[in-house]
Amino acid sequence: MTVVGWIIIIGAAIVLLVLFFIALSRQYRKVGPNQVLIISGGRRRTIEDPDGTKRKIGYRMSVGGGALVKPFLERADILPLEVFTLNIEIQDALTAKGIELRAVGQAQVKVKGDDYSIRMAAEQFLSKGLSGMNEIAQQILEGNMRGILGSLTVEDIYQNRDEFAANVMKMAKKSFDAMGLTILSFSLKEISDSQGYLEALGKPHIARIKGEAEIAQAQADKEATIKSAEARKEGDIAKFKAEAEIAQASRDYELERADHQAGINQKRAKADSAYDLERLKMNQLLKKEEYEVRLIEKDQSIKLEDKEIVRKEKELESTIKKAADAMKYQKEVEAEGESVRLGAAAKGKALAIKHEGLARAEVIKAQGEAEAQAMAEKAASWTKYNEAAIYQMFIDVLPELAKSVSEPLSKVDKIIMVGNGADGASKITGQVAGVMAQLPEVVKSLSGVDLTKILHRLTDGKSDNDVETDGKSE
Repeated sequence: MTVVGWIIIIGAAIVLLVLFFIALSRQYRKVGPNQVLIISGGRRRTIEDPDGTKRKIGYRMSVGGGALVKPFLERADILPLEVFTLNIEIQDALTAKGIELRAVGQAQVKVKGDDYSIRMAAEQFLSKGLSGMNEIAQQILEGNMRGILGSLTVEDIYQNRDEFAANVMKMAKKSFDAMGLTILSFSLKEISDSQGYLEALGKPHIARIKGEAEIAQAQADKEATIKSAEARKEGDIAKFKAEAEIAQASRDYELERADHQAGINQKRAKADSAYDLERLKMNQLLKKEEYEVRLIEKDQSIKLEDKEIVRKEKELESTIKKAADAMKYQKEVEAEGESVRLGAAAKGKALAIKHEGLARAEVIKAQGEAEAQAMAEKAASWTKYNEAAIYQMFIDVLPELAKSVSEPLSKVDKIIMVGNGADGASKITGQVAGVMAQLPEVVKSLSGVDLTKILHRLTDGKSDNDVETDGKSE
């Protein structure tokens, strides 16, 4: 055989060997720690279950490793061991007291890691995979939750969630064990109702919590107020202390300034006193000189008065004294005459009284006769006092009357005319004339004398005497 033939044979052998190893490598299957490799199709072998039952199976398992799968004789399947989460929501679940609830729970489920559980899970879920395990586990948990919800009250479920979850896990354990599954955890996430039962159930608790919170807040406010008051007290003490120190410093400053001011005032007072003293001295000197001048003037005045007295004495001697002597002589003569007169009067006093009585009677008589004669003459004169004289008296009194009526108008400072000024002025004079025109009526009402008739008769040329004469002649 040639070299080429040998090379072809060797190359073909190498290719076959490579292909064998490639096929062999493909038959070696590996899985991760969260998976189980189930190899079926091999020879059957006997196993013993935990309850002591022995049975034969035609598969083998490899957890988290690798195994060689015989080509054409065996096949490999993978069973997941990882955890999957189930969200269970139950609508209108009835409690022990017939309250409809909506409950939401959550569970974490996985395949147990022991050989028996893996065999149970593989026998039931190997072809369904993870979705199959999820669906069946959720159905089991929903049924268990409904059963437990129906056996409890809303208060028990609401207040004892952990106990509710433990009961669900306990009830589902038997079914899950039969399928090789286990519940790692379960929790009741939410419960609610459409009738407001839970809300009413929580109000007392909420009120209590709010009350406790308000009490705690009040206590905190109290402590804060106390601390604030203490801090304010300390602040006020510090403030008052600082103000006291400021007041002390201010007082010291004022005292020192007062001392300086007192010194200044003393010096100023001394200067003012010296000035006043000097001014008083000057005033005294001026007054002294003024007094001396007045003394000189007084002496001159006294001398003038003395000369005036001497002059007046001489004048008295020349006028009054001589007149007094003459009057003295006259008085003496008059006294002598008076004594003679009194003597004569004393002698004729009785006769004088008699004659005085007679004279007084004569005087009274004469007075009566004179008064009677005067009354008669007055009456006669009144009879002669005709209507013309009365008319003349009326004419004479008119100017005085007009003056008295218009006198108040003369005391008015200003008169404001509204409308035509000429008409206003004529109205004022018309008022004066109107008052004067009322005089005859006033006289008639007071005395009974009708001045209007008298004036009419005078203008007609007849008097009362004429009327009476006419009447008599008629």
